[in-house]
Amino acid sequence: MENILTEGLEALSIPAERETVETLAAYGRLLAATNRVMNLTAITDPADMARLHFLDSAALLTVADFSGKRVADVGSGAGFPGIPLRVLQPDMHLTVMDSVGKKMDFVDASCRRLGIENVNCIWGRAEELPQLREKFDIVVSRAVAELDVLAELCLPLVGRGGLFIAMKGPDCQAEAAQADYAIRTLGGQLREIRPYTIPGTDISHTALVVEKTAPTPIRYPRRYAQIKKNPLRET
Repeated sequence: MENILTEGLEALSIPAERETVETLAAYGRLLAATNRVMNLTAITDPADMARLHFLDSAALLTVADFSGKRVADVGSGAGFPGIPLRVLQPDMHLTVMDSVGKKMDFVDASCRRLGIENVNCIWGRAEELPQLREKFDIVVSRAVAELDVLAELCLPLVGRGGLFIAMKGPDCQAEAAQADYAIRTLGGQLREIRPYTIPGTDISHTALVVEKTAPTPIRYPRRYAQIKKNPLRET
């Protein structure tokens, strides 16, 4: 895994010392070991894990400047993209959140074991954490949800002038267009659709970059059941 990570980070022009790569690989080994007794990821091959989890996450460092930023990872699962970003950008402050407690327990325990500091793990839903409203410079998400749904979960957490970055597949133009009304309603504006290829693969993904240009109206976010049933869409 270390060789794949080193070569992939070089391909992305992301500097990383040997100790940093070793920490990423150690996190991967903990994930693989824990996954034998707890369902954390469907990706179990070490090479695939290196590319599809770690390098995919690391690619966001080519999209925005995370240095010194307060970053939230919504729907983080087993810690992606947040933990690779935190390891590679040690001066950022990371909050990871997920509605599945065992996943946050894994992330918290792994960070403590590996000495990954400045990581706050929250078991809860983003829309049910009003104390975090507009507290972050960057909010990222690799969660599997439509962009208009993700926007209502994530944009309320972003401070004015900050960014919401959603990780999507290669063909997301229609999804971005559908989410335009929700993004604008929630105080955001789509700034960039950035395609990238995961090093060592022919897999293309896209980072959708939304800037927070105005405060989110206080009535948002709604409860998740409402968001899911009636996403913010222009009628």
